[in-house]
This record gives sequence, C-alpha cells and structure tokens, in this order.
Amino acid sequence: MKPMSDPNKPTAPTGINLSDWSIRHRALVLFFMLVIAVAGIRSYFNLGRNEDPPFTVKTMVIEAMLPGASVEETTHQLTDRIEKKLQETPYFDYVKSYTVAGKTTILVNLLGSTPKAQVAGIWYQVRKKVGDIKPYLPSTTVGPFFDDEFGDTYGIIYAFTADGFSHRELRDYVETVRDELLRVPDVAKIDTLGAQDEKIYVDFSTHHLSRLGINGVMIAAALQAQNALVPSGTMDTGKEQILVQPTGRFNTVDDVARVTVYAGGKKIRLGDIATITRTYSDPPQTRFRVNGHDAIGLALSMTTGGNVLALEQNIVAKMAELHARMPVGIEAHLVANQPKVVKDAVGDFTEALFEAIAIVLGISFLSLGGRAGTVVAFCIPFVLAVVFTCMEILGIDLQRVSLGALIIALGLLVDDAMITVESMVSKLEEGWSLPRAATFAYTSTAFPMLTGTLVTVAGFIPVGFAHSIAGEYTFSLFAVVGLALIVSWFVAVLIAPLIGVTLLRARPARKTADTSTTPPKRGRIMALFERCLLTSMRHPRTTVLLSVGALGISVLLVPLIPQQFFPASDRPELLVNLSLRQSASIRATDAVSQKLDAMLRGDPDIDHWSSYIGRGAIRFYLPLDEQLPNDFFTQTVIVTKSTQARERVQRKLDAALSRDMPDVVHGLFPLELGPPVGWPVQYRVSGRDPDKVRQYAHDVARIMADGGNLHLINFDWGDPARKLRIDVRQEEAHRLGLSSAAIALAINSAVTGTTATQVRDSIYLVDVVLRANHDERQSIEGLRNLDIRLPNNLTVPLSSVATVGYVEDYPLIWRRNRLPTMTIQAQLANGVQANTEVSALAGKIAAFAAHLPPGYSVAVGGTVEESTKSQKSVIAVMPVMALIMMAVLMVQLQSFKRLLLVLSVAPFGLIGVVVALLITRNPIGFIALLGLVALVGMIIRNSVILVHQITIEQQEGRSEWDAVVAAAMIRFRPIMLTAVAAILGMLPIASSVFWGPMADVIMGGLAVATALTLIFLPSLYVLWFHVREPAPPKVEGQAP
Repeated sequence: MKPMSDPNKPTAPTGINLSDWSIRHRALVLFFMLVIAVAGIRSYFNLGRNEDPPFTVKTMVIEAMLPGASVEETTHQLTDRIEKKLQETPYFDYVKSYTVAGKTTILVNLLGSTPKAQVAGIWYQVRKKVGDIKPYLPSTTVGPFFDDEFGDTYGIIYAFTADGFSHRELRDYVETVRDELLRVPDVAKIDTLGAQDEKIYVDFSTHHLSRLGINGVMIAAALQAQNALVPSGTMDTGKEQILVQPTGRFNTVDDVARVTVYAGGKKIRLGDIATITRTYSDPPQTRFRVNGHDAIGLALSMTTGGNVLALEQNIVAKMAELHARMPVGIEAHLVANQPKVVKDAVGDFTEALFEAIAIVLGISFLSLGGRAGTVVAFCIPFVLAVVFTCMEILGIDLQRVSLGALIIALGLLVDDAMITVESMVSKLEEGWSLPRAATFAYTSTAFPMLTGTLVTVAGFIPVGFAHSIAGEYTFSLFAVVGLALIVSWFVAVLIAPLIGVTLLRARPARKTADTSTTPPKRGRIMALFERCLLTSMRHPRTTVLLSVGALGISVLLVPLIPQQFFPASDRPELLVNLSLRQSASIRATDAVSQKLDAMLRGDPDIDHWSSYIGRGAIRFYLPLDEQLPNDFFTQTVIVTKSTQARERVQRKLDAALSRDMPDVVHGLFPLELGPPVGWPVQYRVSGRDPDKVRQYAHDVARIMADGGNLHLINFDWGDPARKLRIDVRQEEAHRLGLSSAAIALAINSAVTGTTATQVRDSIYLVDVVLRANHDERQSIEGLRNLDIRLPNNLTVPLSSVATVGYVEDYPLIWRRNRLPTMTIQAQLANGVQANTEVSALAGKIAAFAAHLPPGYSVAVGGTVEESTKSQKSVIAVMPVMALIMMAVLMVQLQSFKRLLLVLSVAPFGLIGVVVALLITRNPIGFIALLGLVALVGMIIRNSVILVHQITIEQQEGRSEWDAVVAAAMIRFRPIMLTAVAAILGMLPIASSVFWGPMADVIMGGLAVATALTLIFLPSLYVLWFHVREPAPPKVEGQAP
C-alpha cells in the first residue's frame, strides 16, 4: 500500500529547488517578470516583418565578351578557361554557362552547405581567381564583369506611363523621381527598367561614298575631331583664374549634319551625303510594359536590416508628395508591393497565432478549472515575451516560418506549466500546503520535464543544422521552437509555482482511514481508460503484435502518399514565360508579348500585369527563379484577384497559348515557396559533342512524353539556326591588300554600326553610330554588293573577295561543369507530383542511360534534385539528433532497457501520420518531413515522463504491476491534456498551403502516439520486464 504523506512535514532539501527559491524571493521574481513583459512588448513591435525568411542566393554571374568570335571560339577561348578556374572556388558546387557568339554568361554556384557568412569572401576570391587568368584570355576580351548581387530583392516596383509625352521626356521625369526616392531612409538602390537609350544614327550608302572617295573611317575621324573633349587651359590673371572653354561640340543633330568631310580636295557636308536621325536604340533594348502600355519602371531594393513596413510608409509619403507635382499625362502604377504582401501575411499569421493561444487557453481552463487554468494562462505571455526578446537579439524577423514556429511551439510550451500545475493541484487535494505543493512539483517533475523538453528540442536539431538552402530557409523553425521550449521549462519551475501559490487555494486533508479498501471515485473516461489499460496489460503480446501490425501496414501505405519539395505559394501572381526560337530578334519577342497583352486585356480575374521583354522579371520576390536577359525571351507577371482566379487564368492561358502560339514555348508558374526550382520536371543530358547531346536529349523527351503525365516538354537550347557566313578567298584578298580583319570591320560598320563619338546631353551619353542604309544592311544581296575599300582608296564589292551564304549553327550552347548540357523541361498534369512521375520514369531513363556511350550521362534535375539535396541535408544531421536524445535520456533513465523501451514508441507515430495524410490528401514535402523528424522528440517526451512515473511509484512501495497501472492513471490526464493542446493548437495553420502538411503530420502522429504511449508502452513494459499481475488479496474467511 502506498504510504501517506504528512502535509505539514517539510520536504527534505535535495539540492537547489528553483520553485522554492522563486517563492522565497517573490519580489525579485516579480520585478524581473515585469521587466521581461516590457522587453517582450517592445521587441514585438521592433521585430522586422517579412513575408519569407531570408536565405542567401549562392550564385554569382560572370559575363565576358569576345567581339567577332563564333559560338565555338567563344566557348573555347572564354567560357572554358574561366570555368576551369572557377572550379577552384571554395565550397564549389557546379558551374553552368550559356554561350552565344561573342559573349559568355557563367553562373558559379556554391554548395548549399556554404556558411552564409563566408559567401561574400568567396565572391572576392572568385574575382581574384578570374582576374589572375585575364592575361591569358584573348587580348580583345571585354570584361569579365561580375554580379555578386544576383540575390538582391526589389520589393517595390513603380511603372510610369505617359500620354502626350515622348519617351525621353518621361525618362527625364522618372530620373527626377529616382533621385528623390534614393533619399528615402532604408532605400538601398533603385534599378531602372525599360529605359531606351537615344542614339544618333548616320545612315549612308556605301556605294555613294565610294564614288565620292569617302569611307566610314574618314567620317568617324571628322566627327571625333569636331566633338573632342579637350582641355583649353586656364588663364591666371594674378587676381583670379579664368577657365577657357571653346564651343563647337555637338548638341543637336544639326551640329552633326554640319560636320565637314574632306575628300579629293573637296569639302563635303555630312548632312548632304548621309541621313542623320536621333532616335532610340535600334534594335531596342530590353523593354517594360504595364497593362500593355510602354512604361519605365523603378525597382527599389531595401537596405539589409531595414524595416519593410517603415519603408512603405516613407515611400508612400514621398510618392504622394511627388504626385502633387506630377505633370498631367504621366501616371505612376504600383506593380509590385512587397510591404503590403508582408503586412497581409504577417497579419494572417498573427491572427492564427492568437487563435492558437485562445485554443490552448480554452483547453487549460476547461481541463484544469478556472484558477489552475489562469496559472497556465499567465505563463504563455511570459514565454512569448522572452522569445520575442531573443528573436530581436538573434535578428529573426516575424515571417512565414518564425510565426508558424510560434504556433507550433504554443501547443508544446504549455506542457511543462500544465504538468507543474497538475502536480500542485493533486497535492493540494491531499491537503498539502501551497508552498510545499509548489516545491514538490519541482522535486517530482522538474528533471523529467527538462529531459522531455531537451528531447523535444533535439527533435528539431535536423531543422536547424541542415546544411542546405532549404535548411537555411527553415532555420527559424528550430530557433523559435527551441527557445520557446527551453524558456517554457524555466517559466514552469519559476513563475508557474509563484503564480500558483497566489491563485490556487489550499484544501483540508482528505480523511484516509479506509482508503486501503475503498478505491477513489473515477470519472467515466478514467474508468474506461483503466479497463482498456488493464485489458492490454493482461494481453501484452496481443497488444504489441497489433501495434506492430498497424505500423507495418502504415509503412506499406507510405508509397500512396505523394511527395513534393515545397508547395506553390498562395500569392495571386502568375508568371508567364514565353520563349521563341533562340535566333529570334527582340522585335519578334515584343510582337509575341503584345499578343499576350491582347489576351489578358479585359479579363475580370486579372488586377494588373507587367511585361519584361528581352529579359525575365527583376527579383521582386526572394524565391523567384530569375531569368537572365535574352532577346528571344519575355516574362509577364500577372497579378490576379485571388488564388482561385490565378488558377482560372492559368487554365485559360494554357489553352489559348497552345492554340494561338504553337511555335512559342510557354510556361505558366505560380510563385514558389522555398528555394526556386522553375520547371518541376527536368532531365539533363551531358556529353562532349553538342550534336549527340541534342540527339540523346530528344530521345529522353520521347520517353517523358510516353508517360502521359507531362506536357509542354521543351529544351533549354534548341535546334541550329541559320547564320551568314563570309568565306574570304584569302589569295584574292591578299592580292588586293585586304586582311580578314579589315573585311570584318567593314561589314560590322555597315551592318551593325560603329560608334564614332558621343553627344553629351545632360546626364545622358548619346552614341553617334555610323552604319549602312537599310537596304544595304538588311539583305544578303546588299551585303554581297557592299563596297570594301582597298589600301589604294579604290573599292571592290564584297562578293569579289568572299562568298556570302547561309549555314546552320547553334545560336547558343548551355554547359554544366564544362560539358555541353541540354535540359529537357516539362510541366506536370494536374494533381501529379514531380517525385511520382520521376519515379515512374526511373526504370526507362536508367535503361536508356545505360546504353549511352562513355562520357555521356542523364541526370535528374528540377524539383526532385533539389528535394533530394534538402532531404539528405536533414538525414545527415539525424545521427547527431539521435545521439543527443539518447544521451539526455540516459542521464534521466540510467538503464539501457528503459532507454530502448522509451525509444521503441517513436516509430509508431508513423501510423497516425500516414492516416492523416491519406485522409487530407496532402503530400509529404520538405516541411512535412521536418514535422515528422520533430514528432520523434514529442513522442519520446511523453514516454520518458511515463517511465519516470513508474519508477517513482515503485520507489513509493507499489508492486511493479501496480506501479505501471498507477503511473499510467496518474499521467493519463497531463499527457492527454498536453497532447490535445498541441494537436488543437495546430488547427489555425492546418489549412495553410505551407504549414498544412506539417500540421497534419504532427496532429495525426501525436494523436496515435499519445494513445500508444498510454496503452502500448505499459503493455510493452509488462512484456519486456516480465511483470506479472499479483493475485487478488484473499477475503477473510474465504476457502483456499
């Protein structure tokens, strides 16, 4: 029989008792509670607000030009040499590049495990390493140029349109606005979008100039001489210095037309032999439109550590001031507004946080009663106050992940307070005094609570220390939950007893004269649980076998759960990518973009849209799959009126583009959550020979098409395109005194144009470009008849020294790790996940790859590749998590058998996980995986508390069987309460696109694991330790 305790007998000190210390130093503790509350409130309002957690884009872009080189020459002389050096970069992952004739663009990518603090230093090393090989690059190389700000986010974009103003007038006004906005606090930089540079074109007939004895070199020399910026000196009069500055430099087109060219002893006015026009760049530069109207955009980037909401207020105030002075006809359109998105997102999550608090408090009051529930209620704000303060110190903003982490933590952080209060209440019901009940709660529960807390925190270690971009993205989940749980333990042992002593009421001791024969009254739930418990303990093998069988079935059902990396964002934006043939001009791309504008105009589901022609959208959203500039590419950002409207627009556009633009590769993408991927399904074919790579890539595309679940299958570089090849007959050219260089310069000057000088106009530099007239530069016949000047000033047609004809060549070549690589990309059918489809194709792809010649390979890219990297980064840390968990448990249990017993319950949470995901039809992605890993700690926490209670009951004199029963009965209420609080606390985020799968994992897993902890674990204990139920005591006088 369990001995009774004397309620008035003081508890023998067993070391430092924090609860006793708190009660004895009440004033000091209350003072610090007030300080913490004030600090927490201050930190909450000072915390930065963001939509998503920051992560480092570990990509650097390098560009270099080799004018006049073919694709092959540029690849060998520039791309390969630079790539080879880049492979020496610390934390190097891979290098990819695309090369066009005369230009290479290289993207060097670091490993996801690269510490973000070292990234800036590594980019400095890249600059040095590439600088070291510059002397070994061709002498005519332009660059290399480096962009290590590829990951900068431009959260606010204004588009300016004009009615009745020229593009130059609009640009002048936009430049004024840009200067004003750069003075706004927290604005780091502003990029201009869609501005077209002005140029002065001097168009001439090469035949006419030849008859006059004039060539382009002579015109350029005359222009440069007239427009030279040469110092004229300073006159010193003794009293002052007077600057001497002559006139004559170019200001207008007429100034250029009046330039005199000397030929054959004659003076010829340039305007008489050439057409001189001032216009915008031809061909156009990258363009920008909003709602189908030409526009100039200003994209604003915020300083690191700036407050995005304060930035919005300052920008809105400045734009209101500028709008009052805005000329009639010029309008400013806000096409990207990250601060509003952040405000709405943080507001939604804050609302969910308060809902979770209300749910947890409701459970506390309903289960513990008014006074005990109030004690728990007081603990929650103190925990949050400390967490907010620590978040400010650590630089963790309020954003998608940290706010979700707070909601997850809410259901867990009340566990310790509930256990403490429950322990106090139980002893008060036995007649103990308030101080003694409070200190007993510490001596009996503090250490197992700490063990459980540390085990739960350890379950989040893979989240915090996963060395990947996804791990960096979700780091605040570990930080916030870990802080909240550790702080909650201190609050439970310091503050909860102090509040409990104040609010709870002592009760007279129960009469215990005949408790040995009269069992305490139990409620119906407790009575039902006791019957289930005893039944399972009396049939332990059956209980264990049924549990193991359920676990086995759940393992077999796992393949039925679809897998994903990160879900699509619930933002209303839709990205429309259009790619023409890679030899297409920017004018052709612009025409296609205007057709898309016509499709979008008047759609009731669309709020507004912005188009980027010749490039992708600027990074207005951190996880954006940013596209590099290319004349054949255009991207449109459509902002719909809701997520449902976005899906409707996507379906309509997919059908319309397939029908009306069959020759254009189109891709429709919602914004992504987590690290960007782009096309969900990707395969890469690599090898030495671009022709064979292309052939094998088309074979892979046919395999993909046979699967039936992929559409819009396309390639990142396409078929060969035609180019004009000038085959110089070298013997004939040498006989005439011509070199290949002289011929190339003459052709370039006529076809593309040569910049002779620049007109200095306000803040702009206007190139003066010499070129042949339209007829001579736009036709192959005009090129054949192009006059080439000989050293003796005579001219011959190009056809007399060269053959002009079309040949086919690749307009660009993508490489990866120095091998030509073609990526086959595809979109998924509705409801199909990338992992599912790639798994279905794995056998065929592997069989195809096995028959490729040596040096050629097929690799999986896209969502599956990134998901695998991220999962590996989590799995790599799990041994550390397991070691820490076992070490903490061993300190508490000090028994290998009990350690294995506690750990054995953890896998059974999978039963509830599988059931929950199958019912909700949610996929298991990276976030759900993190929830599954963290669930292990939550399950083990309850198990260790129950096993510890069994030990306590044995120490108090109960038999082993009675100890197991009593421990389960005693811990039923607190374990169920904390589980219910954790499960119901997840409800506010269960419908979230981002957090929903994790909420399902934790709710389902914890529900089943809690039941198994209370039923399966006692049965396993009985079986493991060979515990037998004692015979019932004989009634006096009963026959033997």
